[in-house]
Amino acid sequence: MSCELLEKLQQAVADVEAQLKVDASKDNIEKLRIAFLGRNGLFPALSKEMGGVPKELKKDVGIAFNSSRKAIEEALENAKNAFAVKEEAANALDVTLNGREWEIGHKHPISIMIDECVNTFRRMGFIVAEGPEVEDVYHNFDALNTPKDHPSRDEGDTFYFADGRLLRTQTSPVQIRVMESQEPPIRIVAPGRCFRRDTPDATHGMNFHQIEGLYIDKNVSLADLKSVLQQFAHEVFGEKVSIRLRPHFFPFTEPSVEYDFSCIMCGGKGCNVCKNSGYIEIAGAGMVDPNVLRNVGLDPEIWSGFAFGLGIERLAMLRYRIGDIRYLYENDVRFLEQF
Repeated sequence: MSCELLEKLQQAVADVEAQLKVDASKDNIEKLRIAFLGRNGLFPALSKEMGGVPKELKKDVGIAFNSSRKAIEEALENAKNAFAVKEEAANALDVTLNGREWEIGHKHPISIMIDECVNTFRRMGFIVAEGPEVEDVYHNFDALNTPKDHPSRDEGDTFYFADGRLLRTQTSPVQIRVMESQEPPIRIVAPGRCFRRDTPDATHGMNFHQIEGLYIDKNVSLADLKSVLQQFAHEVFGEKVSIRLRPHFFPFTEPSVEYDFSCIMCGGKGCNVCKNSGYIEIAGAGMVDPNVLRNVGLDPEIWSGFAFGLGIERLAMLRYRIGDIRYLYENDVRFLEQF
């Protein structure tokens, strides 16, 4: 009996050492500890066999039992320490390696254009005003003198919610909210995102950005509007750019104009971009309609003003020679890193 127990003890030590040579991972070390030293492991089972050892051999077998157990404990502990050292070395910082160079990001071309427009108008005395993207029908249409049968009110052109609210189709509602909340004189620009039910193509998208301007004071004229637009054109596209105003119709301005910049591609000489006209259509503007002033409680006999709107994507496309508006929203790093 004693010989069998001694052999089992010797074999246990040999088995542990052999298995640690094959796999000294953290998981396997714990697995061996449980198998040999755990409550239901080999050594608790062998200790029960000590009762059958002859009295004269108990001392020697007991010493062998304790030494074998200690040998296994030390083997597992050494393996555990070795694994910890190896793991720490693997995760240690190698100060001899070259440092990582982090690439600094930059603004999106639309953000660049918005910032430039805002800064330009600020130098002319305008301040920035903002409003909600989810609007009500009154501020988006009614207060702006938009007729009930105007196409822009149709569900085919505007995103409506079940409660009657909508995604604003322009930043003009900001003008109404500002005129409702403060007395003239008013000089603001309202940059922001707008939404319309357009089929995406090279020049249209379902969301886009505008920056609209509003100036309300006494004795404001169309000449004031033209001077502001001309100064804007000079600062954004250069001193050689000129503008022209053409009669148009908008519900919220009277008289209304479309304004064009001389073609920055050909310098006004005529090319494919400007369709040989020498000018590129930019956006709309005009004198604030008296009905709009009345809607916000201002007397059109005392106050007058002008309003204008610019499409940020259109300006960016002209500035950077971008042929398709969809490039601005595809998040292609190869495209965006050019700016």
